[in-house]
Amino acid sequence: MKIVYDPLYEEHLRGTGHPEGPDRIEAVVAHLRDRGLFDCVAPHDASEASVLRVHTRGYLERAKREVAAIVPGTVAELSTGDTMVDERSYAVALRAAGGALAAVEHAAAGHGAAFALVRPPGHHAEPARGMGFCMFNNAAVAARAFVEETGQRALIVDFDYHHGNGTQAVVGDRLSYVSTHAHPAYPDTGDAGLFRTFGGDVDVSIPIHPSGISTEGFIATWRELLHQALRIVKPYAIVVSAGYDYLAGDPIGDLGVELESTDALGALLREAAERSGASVAFCLEGGYHLQNLAHGVARTVAAFDAAAAPPDVDLGAAPLSIRRQLEEMASWA
Repeated sequence: MKIVYDPLYEEHLRGTGHPEGPDRIEAVVAHLRDRGLFDCVAPHDASEASVLRVHTRGYLERAKREVAAIVPGTVAELSTGDTMVDERSYAVALRAAGGALAAVEHAAAGHGAAFALVRPPGHHAEPARGMGFCMFNNAAVAARAFVEETGQRALIVDFDYHHGNGTQAVVGDRLSYVSTHAHPAYPDTGDAGLFRTFGGDVDVSIPIHPSGISTEGFIATWRELLHQALRIVKPYAIVVSAGYDYLAGDPIGDLGVELESTDALGALLREAAERSGASVAFCLEGGYHLQNLAHGVARTVAAFDAAAAPPDVDLGAAPLSIRRQLEEMASWA
């Protein structure tokens, strides 16, 4: 698997002590190098036209204007919400969206899967506002570009601890979304009511109580969720919002799920690609325990590359509420 990376990603919020800091990317790059998995390709900047497929012109101009007004060496909060920025952040965010685009383009061209190791993350960024550490919705920008340029369906898969409210806001017109996430938790969206199919697209949010879920239950949930999503959507591209803050020990997330789940996710997504014929591109989201993040990304990449057999886990390990949601999904035509 190719790794899409640019040193510019480490310049957003450098030296600020923010939890979504450059050390996240640095830790992952170092560990991928150690494991011989850092086969890197360079991204490009996303054009503003690409960003405008997901975000409004008013928001884009506001973000550009507010970042341009920041005094060098200082930080400020975007007026739309809880996203800290410095004088480099707009340029870095365009390169991050461009990294997701490059990963999807690489995969769609038949060159194999790619992992966009980008920041700032994106899945909380809604059409008209940045929030939750996010400026532009990287995965959504890339998936929407694929849909509009090919006319084919795409599926965004999101296993971050937090619900991707920004991604959910742009579902439809051949773009589908499936997610597991803690609820109630930031951003207080993604309850079981967000569960629908329409025109061949799906919008499925599987809430998990913040007290956590067993590792076996988490893996079994994703095994069945991917199976049902592929059956209904029949995507030509799978874009993964890969957030590792669901892992046990994360200081911002933590669903009590062990690191071995990242092997399972890599294997399940490889199986999904082979079963559907879809291309696969990953896009980094959350993950704030540096060792978990670095090892989680590496294990996902290695398991995907190895085409390892996914664990044969029983859905009975998942909570009853999740089993009922997935049973309902199985009834959809």
